[in-house]
Amino acid sequence: MSGLGEFTIQATQGQARRGSLVTAHGTIQTPVFMAVGTKATVKALTPEDLVECGTQVVLGNTYHLHLRPGEKLIQKMGGLHKFMNWRGPILTDSGGFQVFSLKGLRQMSEEGVEFRSHLDGGKYFISPEKSMEIQMDLGSDIIMAFDECLQHPATDEQIQKSMDLTHRWLIRSKAAMTRKESLLFGIVQGGLSLEHRMKSMEQITSVDLPGYALGGFSVGEPIHLMHELLPKIVPHMPTKKPRYLMGVGTPLDLILSVDAGIDMFDCVMPTRVARNGTLYTWQGKVSIKRVEYKEDPGPLDPECDCYTCKNYSRAYLRHLFLSGEILGSRLNTIHNIYFYMKLMERSREAIEKGHWEEFRNQMLSRFTKRSTPH
Repeated sequence: MSGLGEFTIQATQGQARRGSLVTAHGTIQTPVFMAVGTKATVKALTPEDLVECGTQVVLGNTYHLHLRPGEKLIQKMGGLHKFMNWRGPILTDSGGFQVFSLKGLRQMSEEGVEFRSHLDGGKYFISPEKSMEIQMDLGSDIIMAFDECLQHPATDEQIQKSMDLTHRWLIRSKAAMTRKESLLFGIVQGGLSLEHRMKSMEQITSVDLPGYALGGFSVGEPIHLMHELLPKIVPHMPTKKPRYLMGVGTPLDLILSVDAGIDMFDCVMPTRVARNGTLYTWQGKVSIKRVEYKEDPGPLDPECDCYTCKNYSRAYLRHLFLSGEILGSRLNTIHNIYFYMKLMERSREAIEKGHWEEFRNQMLSRFTKRSTPH
């Protein structure tokens, strides 16, 4: 495909970038937040909902889809796009994070990782080659290299060993990639040490790829440490390639990371907290179960024009949540996903029009406050 993998930067403001990335299923406008569809579904939403919310990219989870229903079945059904009826770009992770979070259920070697399924205890093995095979069978637009993700805290020796293994696995991942329609991204590790991060970046970026990610954040470390490290790390990532921060985060995290020069994000945060009654608005964070909303006829967010805010009151959303109704999860999730997409859209616009700093400061003041009553 002509231009496949081409990344163009259209505007910058400080370190913040406004760009676009060409994939086999469409051009992604960055900065972008990617909705997490772990098991080939973004919980509570249809693909049509996602489109209406402005979603550009959906994530699939290699580990979960490998276990159930299996990548061969998905391939037989026409690939992940057709299987889940999503026509836009799909990014799949390598399965590394899930496998390494199994702890007592896994055994690692140079070759790969043997693990027991959390579903039925069955034995499985994933190597860099197997991870690539699964993701290619799924038909992913962006494929993540197989890496080792360490939990925080880790010793210098553990971090160094892990980084070296991740580098060797990246070389094997690239060698195993045969699907021309897919873009392979490498993952920089290195824990919370700037020195290790820079060394890992040197290792990973020595392999020429369409994009690079920062992994190993949001794995238990105090979040302020990530905020402090990013401005020191990100400017050293390749300028002409997309930069992806994996598994992050809150609106505050996103704004600070865009400011540091990150282009792509994903996180279960907006969908997970929506199901727990926490909603992000342009006035700040709202806990819909609070008694003050019991008789509140107003929309969740007067500044928002999502389906939920246009049609339902805070009193009704509170009632649904307290009653444990499925519709509550659905309406809350629609709002949070819409809000995240709109936050990124406004970020792109602010960088384009040259008022990023003003927009950033406005968002930081809103999201450094605690839950906001109306």
